[in-house]
Amino acid sequence: MATINVTDEDFEAKVLKSDKPVLLDFWAQWCGPCKMIGPVLEQISGERDDIIIAKMDIDENPETPTSFGVRSIPTMLIFKDGEAVATTMGAKPRAALEAWINQSI
Repeated sequence: MATINVTDEDFEAKVLKSDKPVLLDFWAQWCGPCKMIGPVLEQISGERDDIIIAKMDIDENPETPTSFGVRSIPTMLIFKDGEAVATTMGAKPRAALEAWINQSI
């Protein structure tokens, strides 16, 4: 499964009401570390069917990141059953990201 794009308008439907856990990556075009982890998240998304990997551009969608107190990017939140259950910030190696996902879902 490829990553999906989420907007302020469809956040509730795609993330909060998802029947699977969702990793939501808050990012921006100008963010170097965001560009580093983007391909890693794509790879993980293509290999796993137990979690949805979603991306939200904070410049185009300011409401949702603000409501979750996102102050720096990349910030990733994992949502389960409509609740944010885990948060991590900054670019991390693939192994660290997968360990965080596994312990969070």
